[in-house]
Amino acid sequence: MLSFADYSQIAIGIITVFSPFAAIPIFVSLTSNTTIQQKNQTAKTASIAAGIAGLISVWIGEHILMFFGISISSFKIAGGILLLLMAINMLNAKTPNAKSTKEELEEAHEKTNISEIAIVPLAIPLIAGPGAISTIIIYSQQDSSLIHLLYMSLIIVLLSAIVFVSLRASTFITKKLGITGINVISRVMGLILASISIEFIVSGLLVVFPVLSITSFQ
Repeated sequence: MLSFADYSQIAIGIITVFSPFAAIPIFVSLTSNTTIQQKNQTAKTASIAAGIAGLISVWIGEHILMFFGISISSFKIAGGILLLLMAINMLNAKTPNAKSTKEELEEAHEKTNISEIAIVPLAIPLIAGPGAISTIIIYSQQDSSLIHLLYMSLIIVLLSAIVFVSLRASTFITKKLGITGINVISRVMGLILASISIEFIVSGLLVVFPVLSITSFQ
């Protein structure tokens, strides 16, 4: 089992890629014509859906990789590259295409069913998108014990609650921070995400290409 510090780093990494603050402007836009009760219900549904996607990644992510014959090292490299591209977009205060595209948002605006909007595109892929799922699977494989998976599940549940609170308070947060404030937070989270992505890529490369290790030349 990992240490408390390790799990704290994992929680920071996942909430960074979930990036609830980056989802706030889109959430406000998609729910602009709804009542407070509908907004709260949308936030609840989106956070629960994102949490379920995260829990599925924790418990069966490894089996999915095994089914396709993908090693965790190769997945780290691919996931790291995906996260790095997302981080670059976040540093430029843009919504990563891996999370949501212009066409997807336009289609979401045309939907009248709040539940549909909450699940797609808010929960998936805006919050629990490919980058988040990749990150969760990678972190879940850091230990093979059952207690590790239970701790990972607890982290997902807690972070889903944070997403819910952030979305529910989206109007207040937008008024207090403004778009500029939200973009500043998004850029900081993008920097953290870029660092995490490099760690994934490097650790994956060192396993796939052991010759890259400094110790190999000693």
